[in-house]
Amino acid sequence: MTGDPEERIDPSNYYDRLGEGEWERLDESFKNGLEFENTTEYLDRYLPESGQYLPESRQYLPESGHVLDAGGAAGRYAIWLAERGYDVTLLDLSAEQVAIARQRVAERDLGERVTVQQGDIRRLPFPDDEFDATLCLGGPLSHVIDADERDTAVRELRRVSRPGAPVFASVMGYVAVVQNLIKCAPQFEAGVRQLPEMIETATYSPELAEKYEGENPSFVECHFFRADELRRLLERHEIAVETVAGLEGPASNFGANIEDIDADAQENVAQAVRTLREDPTIADLSNHILAVGRVE
Repeated sequence: MTGDPEERIDPSNYYDRLGEGEWERLDESFKNGLEFENTTEYLDRYLPESGQYLPESRQYLPESGHVLDAGGAAGRYAIWLAERGYDVTLLDLSAEQVAIARQRVAERDLGERVTVQQGDIRRLPFPDDEFDATLCLGGPLSHVIDADERDTAVRELRRVSRPGAPVFASVMGYVAVVQNLIKCAPQFEAGVRQLPEMIETATYSPELAEKYEGENPSFVECHFFRADELRRLLERHEIAVETVAGLEGPASNFGANIEDIDADAQENVAQAVRTLREDPTIADLSNHILAVGRVE
């Protein structure tokens, strides 16, 4: 890998280098676990019935469930779904994440349930109306930094989803990243220096990385969303949004404060997040923002 920031922060290269870190991310802290727990609660609520698993909260119950996990990385959500009886197709841009996903699927003997392949959410290699539900979780849309290409990606998610299918998309939050740059100022002065441009563009681009961080970019290229922007993006492409939620809610950017408190105190935090997550202000404050919509 060269020192070229554009190459280093390209999503495919970044997640190839990250390797097992993406699989481990949702377990490495209590705060990160909130993202996974809250996401799976919404999956339980909206996903089609697999014929094998029926939570009491399930609202919509078609007889079958073939789910696309677009940008599914190492397979955390694909495996969670397969263990509950769904057939899943996982697609990811990173060759390394695809390899890890295949390994994790094989370790759990889920090969008959989960298909894993490399690909781009902007060019989905599937027929129209193929899937009963579609996931794009953890930020794949955030890593498409060109606005027109984000429209292309959502158009593709819509195209491959059957009429009435639920679509789950989570992105990285704009307010949370601004807050985090300010919070980390003593350790990361380059972050504060780039604040004016970050606030204006909401995008960590190769140009921004090179200007302020030289050959050592701190992250992958990323567009950060406001909650209403995510809603409008989906609805432009005939995905009617039913719910928007902040996955870490008021716990966003406070991971160090809540990591070592006792289990009862952590449950109080988790309950606060569950209670407040659909408040529009809380959604906007969150590290990750989830929208759940339905194909019109």
